[in-house]
Amino acid sequence: MQDENTRIVVTGTGAVTCLGNGVKTYWDRIVAGESGIDTISKYDASEFRCQVAGEVRDLDISAYMPAKEGKRLDPFCHYAIAASDEALNQAGLSPDNTDPERIGTYIGSGIGGITTLNGQAKTLHSRGPSKSSPLMVPKMIIDMASGVVSIRHGLEGPNLGMVTACASGGHAIGEAAWVIRRGDADAVVTGGAEAIIDPLGLTGFCAMKALTEQNDTPEKASRPFDHDRDGFVPGEGAGILVLESLANAKRRNAPILAEIVGYGLSGDAYHITAPQPEGKGAVRAMQNAMKQASVSADQIDYINAHGTSTPLNDQMETNAIKHTLGEEQAYRTPVSSTKSMIGHTIGAAGGIEAIACIQSLNHGVVPPTINYETPDPECDLDYIPNEARELNVDHAMNVNLGFGGHNSALLFRRGE
Repeated sequence: MQDENTRIVVTGTGAVTCLGNGVKTYWDRIVAGESGIDTISKYDASEFRCQVAGEVRDLDISAYMPAKEGKRLDPFCHYAIAASDEALNQAGLSPDNTDPERIGTYIGSGIGGITTLNGQAKTLHSRGPSKSSPLMVPKMIIDMASGVVSIRHGLEGPNLGMVTACASGGHAIGEAAWVIRRGDADAVVTGGAEAIIDPLGLTGFCAMKALTEQNDTPEKASRPFDHDRDGFVPGEGAGILVLESLANAKRRNAPILAEIVGYGLSGDAYHITAPQPEGKGAVRAMQNAMKQASVSADQIDYINAHGTSTPLNDQMETNAIKHTLGEEQAYRTPVSSTKSMIGHTIGAAGGIEAIACIQSLNHGVVPPTINYETPDPECDLDYIPNEARELNVDHAMNVNLGFGGHNSALLFRRGE
């Protein structure tokens, strides 16, 4: 039996998404089944195979810091700052009420400052090395989201930037929980941030033929588990959680939104981009999370799937869920992909989607998979098609899988 120093609870959440900024806006709109995906507006994408994305459109960093200071940071750090501010405000956590050396910062990103990298490469080739920015490296490196949040709030505990591609946010949260559980911190600000809607990022994913080409109807382009899915839609944003030991949260009388009861991770050891066809790595991650939580298959009330809207992932993940829960129980368990509404936010996905799980625990509603129109015989689970569903949720699982064979599963229980 874990004591209150080793039980890990969520006391704050913050979100920046293409559906708007703030957890309430994000939640209200995904429950309504709204799509935040549209034609790319940040630049002319007419020559690209994919011309749609889930862009963050209304975040003004000058609302958080002087504009000059904001220019010294890449957009992925802007998103991390905004989401962290919201999460810390809800949690009421600060160096005033918890020893700053006991508050950590673990924020993941799959790609980091690609906007900075692309811009500086153009400067190098057009104007020469003497015109390169001295801020290029600190703006570009992935750990800077964790760094600037730590600096902004005076958080002096364990500080790490997690990089496991599309599983980065999930792994950051899981590892942050372990930091607290092993006694190295009392609280950790954690999650993921990503800003990949840049021509260089789009070029790379288009060249792989990983992205959708359904450009005429952007709002329908992301269609996880649907027969006519043809690739993922790139998205951006941030999802941040404040984790604390139950003892620290109770001492502060903090809001307890959920408890992390299980975390599983694994490696496919198979291919640099393709998932292991039978989903063996995903199965191990989910099973390990359930084993850690001492939770059986029939206790999983909802799964927020990785659900990328790619032909390979969605079929594999369907099979992995069947192997994890047993086929009979898998057919009874509601599964949805919120990527149908916000796109694939890469390293931010674990944080943003974990928030959807936490909201489901607290509101008794599970979000839908929109654009589910033509069933795929190979994807035959209950994907909560097109409309949210009222459901009593005691345990919710979030699954994230990344290039390189990185797998993460987080299991949340309703808070006390």
